Amino acid sequence: MLNGIYQHFRPEEKEFIDKVAEWKQQVMEMYAPKMTGFLDPRERQIIRAVVGSDEEVCVSFFGGTADSERQRALIHPDYFEPDAEDYGIILYEINYPDKFSTISHSQILGSIMGLGVKREKFGDIITDGSCFQLFVAKETANYMHMHFDHVGKTPVKLVEKPLQEAIHTIEEWREQSVTVSSTRLDAIIGSLPAMSRQKSQQLIKGGAVKVNWKAVENPSFECAEQDVLSVRGIGRLKILSIDGKTKKEKWRMTLGILK
Repeated sequence: MLNGIYQHFRPEEKEFIDKVAEWKQQVMEMYAPKMTGFLDPRERQIIRAVVGSDEEVCVSFFGGTADSERQRALIHPDYFEPDAEDYGIILYEINYPDKFSTISHSQILGSIMGLGVKREKFGDIITDGSCFQLFVAKETANYMHMHFDHVGKTPVKLVEKPLQEAIHTIEEWREQSVTVSSTRLDAIIGSLPAMSRQKSQQLIKGGAVKVNWKAVENPSFECAEQDVLSVRGIGRLKILSIDGKTKKEKWRMTLGILK
């Protein structure tokens, strides 16, 4: 069964596919739900593929809000109907002296990782421009509350809020058609405004580029439709479609660029 799934994903994703298959088997044998940490959209796509349309086992996702990017998965028997509380998610608001200091998403992320908290133990960091909130796995919440007291040099305090008070954020994407010499990562990044192939290679080799939320440092990495690329300091784009070749053997693509 898994051989048919492997072919739809990249070789480096095989380990995660095998892990999901183990989770599914565990649910079937124990007849009890299995909850994961926070997953990125690519990992959720893999879980859907592995669990499939099995009548005995289902999978549901939630990350604090319906449109959270990072979400926990509940792989569960078909009789089980999860609600928000079953996902074990705590919403914290980050209180800080905003009249005297500024903090950023990347600073918050770095400070949390600096505490030794694994990325799977917290979800989205959301903001309306001044107020910041984050979703945390319940099993990590007490540790975070005790130890997360600074972002850089700025003192902070975590205050628990009901999930219903989460900041509502809206992502806006704009479409852009590009022509590139190949589907290599450096060619696609190099097609962005004010970017060159050489500069894109430097960014990739320097660890500043992620594909589907995983760092890729190989400029010749082959991209595919629906891949999400993020470039540190520049933003995020998605390959919406690969539209065939031109007469000069170049590739036409439609990209979605996050505004």
